[in-house]
Amino acid sequence: MTSRASLHPFWIIAGVLLVAGTLRGTFTGAGPLLGDIGQAFGLGASQAGFLITLPLLAFFVVSPFAARLARAAGLERAIFLALIAMIGGVAIRSAGPLWALYLGSTALGAGIAIGNTLLPSLLKRDFPDQITKLTTLYAVIMGVASAGASAVMVPLAQAFDWRWALAALIVLPLTAALVWAPQLRRRSTPGAEAATGLSGVSVWRSGLAWQVTLFFGVNSFVYYAVAAWLPSILTSAGMSPEVAGGLHGVMQLATAAPGLVLVPLVRRMKDQRALATGFALLGLMSLAGLYAAPGLAMIWVALFGFAIGGAFILALAFIGLRSRSAEQTAQLSGMTQSVGYLMSACGPIAIGALHDAVDAWPPALAVCGALCILLVVLGLGAGRDRQVA
Repeated sequence: MTSRASLHPFWIIAGVLLVAGTLRGTFTGAGPLLGDIGQAFGLGASQAGFLITLPLLAFFVVSPFAARLARAAGLERAIFLALIAMIGGVAIRSAGPLWALYLGSTALGAGIAIGNTLLPSLLKRDFPDQITKLTTLYAVIMGVASAGASAVMVPLAQAFDWRWALAALIVLPLTAALVWAPQLRRRSTPGAEAATGLSGVSVWRSGLAWQVTLFFGVNSFVYYAVAAWLPSILTSAGMSPEVAGGLHGVMQLATAAPGLVLVPLVRRMKDQRALATGFALLGLMSLAGLYAAPGLAMIWVALFGFAIGGAFILALAFIGLRSRSAEQTAQLSGMTQSVGYLMSACGPIAIGALHDAVDAWPPALAVCGALCILLVVLGLGAGRDRQVA
């Protein structure tokens, strides 16, 4: 059941988009500062990468419980609680001590996990005929916010220090919370069928659900591994930290670009296998180019962002397109983001550890390239025009 106070759809969509803007930039913005943070605390690459991994681990732990929170408190209040957790996480992470970095990163990840899981369900419920359009739009906002955060981190750290730079990210969840607050007048309580979906069969036993989940997870592994270490990869190729941070922002901005072409394409294509395969192969091409011709990094990082961003938007759209109700969407979203982010949590720390072991970045690029090939296979399954039984 859903009780609705009078609230114009514009404000609902504005709230969704501002929440979406907090879901990536608040923690990927730390990527350009990993070198400074590692130097401040004497951390190795794998230890510094753990600051990106911790929120992803929190996604894995918290995502399965997001639907239960929504049933208990309502979708609107659950998402507001997620924003409060993000505000607290950013504040604690910026406090200074190493323990605060880790604790704040964990709290931030818990809030992001709830928002990540519940936004697709809210869109399925309130805008069932505009899922692809709005999913694409909020993925674009995620990319733009993430790009902006990456671009300003190094200049802010140089003008003040890395702690103040991280603290500046609090503006994202604070703004989102202010715009979201009017939605607290609305309260939704999913029906009893939410626990199992329409058919009574758990999505955890669906082959299609696992294909969607693994498509999301492999793509996220590659994205977060590269996002965490791209500035270090570029500086090792001779670029300045400022240029590397700028290119990191270019990559984040490019993740939003597929949104300009995906909406009309997905509307015309009930089957998205060709799109999924194309994005995966573009990702492979960009990583190969970054290895073979680092002097053209501007091209390769933009292509990588476009490819991985397109696959990410598709993965989010699959959650709504492959499910039959808002309740099943919440269940599939929880499964996808729990398992998917557990996989991606391994990315920054594993790639950092590989670098520490071989003292070179090309092997890391090779691993990510191999995973792009696996993404082709998974896209051929997840992209089929079917729904979870």
